[in-house]
Amino acid sequence: MTLTFSVLASGSTGNAFYVATEKEKILVDAGLSGKEMERLLGEVHIDPNSLTKLLVTHEHSDHIKGLGIMARRYNLPIYANEKTWQAMEGHIGKISLDQKFIFETNQVQTFSDMDVESFGVSHDAAEPMFFTFHHNGKKVALVTDLGYVSEHIKKTVEDADALIFEANHDVSMLRMGRYPWNVKRRILGDSGHVSNDDCGLALSDIIGNKTKRIYLAHLSKDNNMKDLARMSVSNILTERGFQIGNGVDLCDTDPTTPTNLYEVV
Repeated sequence: MTLTFSVLASGSTGNAFYVATEKEKILVDAGLSGKEMERLLGEVHIDPNSLTKLLVTHEHSDHIKGLGIMARRYNLPIYANEKTWQAMEGHIGKISLDQKFIFETNQVQTFSDMDVESFGVSHDAAEPMFFTFHHNGKKVALVTDLGYVSEHIKKTVEDADALIFEANHDVSMLRMGRYPWNVKRRILGDSGHVSNDDCGLALSDIIGNKTKRIYLAHLSKDNNMKDLARMSVSNILTERGFQIGNGVDLCDTDPTTPTNLYEVV
């Protein structure tokens, strides 16, 4: 089996990502209720009993809401860095000691037939990190919840076969929108979220010959639209010589509907 994944849910209301090989079936974040997590997995015909591990990016509720429930119900080991474990304490219920594992930032862990590399991002959480997944020479990168895209992140995720990448907001929509100024400042800041334009600019440095598919993720419900995100990112990439739809596909994600399982070949 090759590397297969689905963006189960993506957005400010809840995030979850599924990635699998023949031997590993990993859930990254469980930011919706246990019931919703089971529904999302069911929609892409994944039996929750087949899951092998839970990885955590950071402690914000849109990433851990159903974490404790899923871990207890399916007896899953949870992997997070030390600071995230401390920050999650009291938010995920009781987790038995034999289900708690440390996965520090900027580390590679091998889980049977999959290598997982973590990397730090700039976001207002204890120690947020995201991941690249490697199997048989294929690479999938998951990158959201970041205020800006550092050179280290670009190097880590460059030339991935598939990228799940944040396009959180349209700057004009955010500036004109109803959010209070302190929230706007947080989102626009270096530990907030990446805009459509910044997403496009970063991707133009990251896309390589192997890159076939990009999923625009973590779109704001109030300050973005799927068509606008796709158009903004597409325009920037086209200006920089990339042929969207002819070599590289731009795909949507959704807060309540999972993407079809995609096999990286």
